[in-house]
Amino acid sequence: MDLLEVSDLSVVFARRGEREVRAVDGLSFSVAAGEVVGLVGESGCGKTVTALAIMGLLPRGRWVNVTGKAAFDGGDLLGLSTSDLRDIRGRDIAMVFQDPLSSLNPVVSIGVQVTEVLTRHRGMNDAAATREAASLLDRVGIPDPRRRLKEYPHQLSGGMRQRALIAMAVACQPRLLIADEPTTALDVTIQAQILELLRDLVHSLGTALIMITHDLGVVAGMCDTINVLYAGKVVETAPRRPLFASPRHPYTVGLLGSIPRLDARRGEKLTPIRGSVRDVLPWHEGCAFAPRCDRAIDACIGRTPDVMDVHSVHTYRCVNPWPQTGPDVGPAVLVRQVAPVASEQYEELS
Repeated sequence: MDLLEVSDLSVVFARRGEREVRAVDGLSFSVAAGEVVGLVGESGCGKTVTALAIMGLLPRGRWVNVTGKAAFDGGDLLGLSTSDLRDIRGRDIAMVFQDPLSSLNPVVSIGVQVTEVLTRHRGMNDAAATREAASLLDRVGIPDPRRRLKEYPHQLSGGMRQRALIAMAVACQPRLLIADEPTTALDVTIQAQILELLRDLVHSLGTALIMITHDLGVVAGMCDTINVLYAGKVVETAPRRPLFASPRHPYTVGLLGSIPRLDARRGEKLTPIRGSVRDVLPWHEGCAFAPRCDRAIDACIGRTPDVMDVHSVHTYRCVNPWPQTGPDVGPAVLVRQVAPVASEQYEELS
């Protein structure tokens, strides 16, 4: 049974006198308990907005319209009041935000920010919360945790700030954890440590994890199921092995093909996806990826492409997909210096 089931989620931003922006457009996916699900795509495809909508962190008002359903534990998160969401956030659902320096309060010590979760949701007194906070910092690999509790975010390195955010997120052993680009702006050594930490936490706590990233090396090392997003909609969904072994949607093929490869010849150029993420069609007018797609045909324009089902677990939204014996963009692309955690999965994927 799915722990979280997102159905037809749409998020529309509007400003007076300006055209509406549909950041998320009919997005659907699910997450089971103990599963790691990836949301993958370029910046601007709707990954972070999706997470903020699920968490109820988007502003409410006439300029932001959130529709659809996010079923969690028998209720719809999108229909809950602000007070009910505050009871769930931090306790049952937690989020590791993208930039720890801007996510942590710069004028409040790390100790206060971690213990706040414990006193609010676990009812601990100050002394017990401080002991537990120190234990959490130690668990996520921060040295001398009692001293760090008294320090402020600017006194910690980028890796330590990210670990502090993770400690806050897992303080109440949430059933669902959302990690939004948790390795952004970190060097590759710290990246591998953070991903290993998240993997250990998921395995030890049985927590479901939504991994939001544009890094396919991270996906290869972490995710059980992968959802590829484009223009606010899932264009391909598959378990890790089938997706990397036989991508079908041209956008997925493009993402894989644009990754540097260790087996490439010296001087060989990358194969980027042409155009930019702004070059899109509205989904009701056809495939949003058509203006950038080398396989676009007349049938791509006029209506939203239907979801095609390969073997019930591998689906894609395309009228002219790559064949199963498509271009050589499979598991070998994962072995690369910029994602050391991916290389651990190479033998399994191959």
